[in-house]
Amino acid sequence: MRDLSATLRLQFHRDFTLDDATGLVDYFADLGISHVYASPLLTARPGSMHGYDVIDPTRINPELGGEPALRRFVEALRGRNMGLILDIVSNHMAVGGSGNPWWLDVLEWGRRSPYAQFFDIQWNSPDPLLEGQLLVPFLGSDYGEALQQGTVVLRLDIDNGAFHAEHYEHRFPITPPSYGEILRLTDHPELRSLAQHFDALKTAPAPYQTARELRADLARLLEDSATRQTLEAALQHYDGTTEEGFKRLHSLLERQNYRLASWRTAGDDINWRRFFDINELGGLRVERPVVFEETHAKIFELISEGLVDGLRIDHVDGLANPRGYCRRLRRRVDRLNAARPAEAAQDHVPIYVEKILAEGEHLHDDWGVDGTTGYEFMNQVSLLQHDPAGKTVLCELWSETTERPADFMEEVRLARQLVLTGPLAGDFETVAQALLQVARYDVMTRDITLGAIRRALLELIVHFPVYRTYIGAHGRREADEPFFQRALAGARTTLGEADWPLLDHLDRWLGGQSLRTLPPGPARRLRRYACTRFQQLTSPAAAKAVEDTACYRSGALLSRNDVGFDPQTFSASVDSFHAECVARAEHFPRNLLTTATHDHKRGEDTRARMTVLSERAEWYASKVRHWRQLAYGLRQSLPDGPAPSPADEMLLYQILLGSWPLDLSPDDKPGLERYCERIVKWQEKALREAKLRTTWTDPNADYESACQAYTRALLLDEQARTLREDIAAAAAELAPAGALNSLVQTLLRMTTPGVPDLYQGADYWDFSLVDPDNRRPVDYDSRRQQLDPDAQPAELLQHWKDGRIKQWLITRTLKLRRTLPHLFTEGRYIPLKAEGEQAEHLVAFAREWQGHWLIVVAARLSSSLLGDSPTPQIAAERWKDTRVILPEALSGHVFERLFDTNTVRARQAVLNMDEVLQPLPLAVLQLSISSTGESER
Repeated sequence: MRDLSATLRLQFHRDFTLDDATGLVDYFADLGISHVYASPLLTARPGSMHGYDVIDPTRINPELGGEPALRRFVEALRGRNMGLILDIVSNHMAVGGSGNPWWLDVLEWGRRSPYAQFFDIQWNSPDPLLEGQLLVPFLGSDYGEALQQGTVVLRLDIDNGAFHAEHYEHRFPITPPSYGEILRLTDHPELRSLAQHFDALKTAPAPYQTARELRADLARLLEDSATRQTLEAALQHYDGTTEEGFKRLHSLLERQNYRLASWRTAGDDINWRRFFDINELGGLRVERPVVFEETHAKIFELISEGLVDGLRIDHVDGLANPRGYCRRLRRRVDRLNAARPAEAAQDHVPIYVEKILAEGEHLHDDWGVDGTTGYEFMNQVSLLQHDPAGKTVLCELWSETTERPADFMEEVRLARQLVLTGPLAGDFETVAQALLQVARYDVMTRDITLGAIRRALLELIVHFPVYRTYIGAHGRREADEPFFQRALAGARTTLGEADWPLLDHLDRWLGGQSLRTLPPGPARRLRRYACTRFQQLTSPAAAKAVEDTACYRSGALLSRNDVGFDPQTFSASVDSFHAECVARAEHFPRNLLTTATHDHKRGEDTRARMTVLSERAEWYASKVRHWRQLAYGLRQSLPDGPAPSPADEMLLYQILLGSWPLDLSPDDKPGLERYCERIVKWQEKALREAKLRTTWTDPNADYESACQAYTRALLLDEQARTLREDIAAAAAELAPAGALNSLVQTLLRMTTPGVPDLYQGADYWDFSLVDPDNRRPVDYDSRRQQLDPDAQPAELLQHWKDGRIKQWLITRTLKLRRTLPHLFTEGRYIPLKAEGEQAEHLVAFAREWQGHWLIVVAARLSSSLLGDSPTPQIAAERWKDTRVILPEALSGHVFERLFDTNTVRARQAVLNMDEVLQPLPLAVLQLSISSTGESER
């Protein structure tokens, strides 16, 4: 198996199975991929399109073909010396429905279930109605209404001798100690006799096995049709649509280990940890050894057998102790790797964590992982390609048009307040109650009130600059301290001065003081619990506020609004980009590098085209003003304001400019209809995520319909022809510069320190939008047929719109990575200086390892250099005297150009760009120097 040099992310589901991927392995290998990087493959909820809603971690998803298909896939990979990296979900699993046996067992037995410790449940709730019970917020209406309308029905599972309540797709098991009540409603002697044995389970010290035997007895009795009919008749006494049935059903449900409730109660009353605010995803306590072992057993088996060669950890910040988890995982997989079969031998099992790094934040280097999944690299490339000169114009345009703040952080703070007092209110209350217990345990702080804690805690999290801190036995880590202090400082600007002293207590309680200063016992346990739940709250609060709210409210330039980005920072210098690459080479040289993911809000080429607006801000501003005038007749007037709002209208314009297909004519009715359906789906998600005039939980049908009508009219109606043609022409004008940006970001992903990750379908142009648009089927047949590593760049440039040039660039560069693997994994990264009239339009660097040199040069901020060129090609004369300065040791040497095998000489350690950047606006130059200093050809 070849060393890890490039990954390809695949999204598996029932319409793209493991066998489907098996047939594509040869293409992936020819493209230059060393490892397929698969979405979760364990059994997920039926019909899952992503796999993150696992219901059974002990087997491979049968919808994907099961384990036999996995083995066929791996065999095909091994046939091309390729490996498999598997995405695993350690933080949560799917709950609700009827498919998760662990969750159903917890509902059935409560605390007595062996799986009760698997889920992060707060059994000792401050709410007396929930003491010892689990809130189950899956009803489509209020509890009493659901019973009264007959949507909660008592059912009999004949084969298993069991009872459960049913509400649409949800199953709620009845605990066996309650069976006696039901059985006694019959006049069947054997059933009534069995009822007494079920009654005895209420006080039995070990009822689990006994209940299993009793249910087997009941199932045998039910083999008789008359007995079965008698018991089914008894269930009619629990018909909630009748007065007596309502009382009886309610009485039965009240004695269960759970409390049924409307889905709307979850935000305020939830007493178990979820993934973000999703009721159908329950948090796991993987920090407990038994949970770790049970949830990872199949994964460890696959590694030990040589079927899986690396891991990607989903949402690592949701775990109680990410560092402890990762280090435990590292120790285990290293032991398993050492005993793998010879044909699957490898030196190292890479482990990557999905981690959002804020500005100035770095992944801790003692976790035992190889790096992150690469969101921060996507952000770094984006910053490099944005022109700082456009920020003021674009922000002013946004503010004057929409009357919303241009300051992204103002939107973030408003959004954090919204999610902490709304969908995450229950999680927030859990932390507040935990801190109250901490305060009450100390006589010096016992007078602190819950209200004061809530106020101070809210402002602290509102101003939190990172997803979370990492508090250990010795308190907060030194690297996290500046972020916590920034949050405290921010909180003082918005919190009443009378509550400032409480911030000092929060500072101490939440990691500012070592837990070891407290004696072992309740005080230490309370503090540790408060710290854990605080850390598990700040992460979803950030995700929901930034990614899922503020990024849809603020739209000065959408290419700066994506997962892992800091939209407050508009651009960054070449020197800043170099500094990040140097740091990555030193600390995480095998970090994944991505520019597209299954979670991105806009495809890598959509963003690359939008980025050009930063260079043409004045042009764009005039376009927007003109388009809004043309669209006057399309807008509607609703009681709560115009539809779409100016902000939503501006977001739509940017989306159209960024994603307009290269081959779509404004007169192509069928093509426009297909495109319109994609845009309408994006628009619905964008409007609801913004949570301004409509939401997922309370849709504003009038506003959404009006916005959809506007979009459909713009794209399809004859009255909007002029507007549509002008937008299409503007998109076409931006397209060459956008394509150039895309080629450059593709090259940087493959040549800077780290391991390039290619998202499915992004080997051609990817003008996708947010999921599910970015998970549409990929036309691999055309890609396989068109793959030609020996194509000439001049010909590819002439036909650049077909996407082959991007595929060709990937193939040629990844081939080089396979030829010189150590250069990319161990080689130095050396920033190179550009001089001359167009120096600001260049990024250049060298990679060196044991005499092998690689020079990478690429254009940036190149819209003005392209001019009105119909292709992403910069004329040689545009570069004028621009040059790149090389290390003196390279002076006079002749370099070979990777993309056309022509040569370039470095005269006096200088490369002239009019010679290097032709015909492509990017170049990779190779040189090998022998020990005598002579070039090796």
